[in-house]
Order: sequence, then C-alpha cells, then structure tokens
Amino acid sequence: MRNRYFARNSEDRDVPMLNTSSLPDLIFTVLFFFMIVTHMRDVDLKVRYEVPQGTEIQKLGHKASVVHIYVGRRMDAVAGADDEFFIQLNNDVATIDDIQAFIDSERSRMNSEDQGRLTVSIKADRDVPMGLISDIKYALQQNYALRINYSATEKPAANIINVKR
Repeated sequence: MRNRYFARNSEDRDVPMLNTSSLPDLIFTVLFFFMIVTHMRDVDLKVRYEVPQGTEIQKLGHKASVVHIYVGRRMDAVAGADDEFFIQLNNDVATIDDIQAFIDSERSRMNSEDQGRLTVSIKADRDVPMGLISDIKYALQQNYALRINYSATEKPAANIINVKR
C-alpha cells in the first residue's frame, strides 16, 4: 500500500516552468534607473592639476549654477619639465581674455534663477602662481561673476596624542 504523505516516484515529479513574462519590464526599469542616476562627464580634462588641501571645506549647492575653470599643466607635458600653466574653459584651452566671453555664454545658457546664483569654481593646481589666479579673478570681476570658489580637498586632522603623567 502506498502512503500518500511520502514523495512520489521520480517519474511522477515535474519541474515547474519559470515564468519570465515580467522579465523585460524589470530589465527596462533597471536600465531606466541607471540612465537617471548616472552623470555623464561633460568636460574632457586637458590640463593636469593637483588640488590643494584646505581646512574650511564646504560643499557647493545648486550645481546647475556652477561654472568650472581648470588651471594646470597640459596633460601631455612631461612632469617637472614644463612650468607653463594653462587655463581650460569647457573643452578648450584658453587665455585670460577668453574668460569674459565664456562667462557670458554660460550665463546665457542658464535660467534666470541660476544666473543670480552663478558661482565660478576654480580648480587650480597647487603650484599655480598667485598672479595667474589674480588675473583670472580680475577677468571674472570685470564680468560681474563675483562668487568665486576654490576647489580643495580636506586636510586630515592633526593627530593629537594625550599623554597622562
């Protein structure tokens, strides 16, 4: 007599089919998520810069109103051999005279709310002469771009050792 609570013979068992009808919906949902979250780089760097360290670091808000100016040595320059620094505006290496036209074009692309919050972020190498930075600041002031930010990394806190006596 066969007990109905025990497993059936192996020939009686069938493997159920996997339902894949919702798989395309899941794939397109994940694809859409990554398309929304991923940020594509707009600028190809043509200058090499080593960001200085600072102690009073704050994050920038309203990234839609931030314009970046890169200052450093050319990527193809041999390290240590070239002391000439270059300015990069978007994807072009430029001069100080090009900054005013660059700011005007960036302002015209922004909506009116972001135009009032325009912030210029200078990402400069730590060895850039202060005279070049002053010339860039003067060109920005001539174009009424008065909010200037300097990019830096956070300086690690000094290790303080307390010794009990």
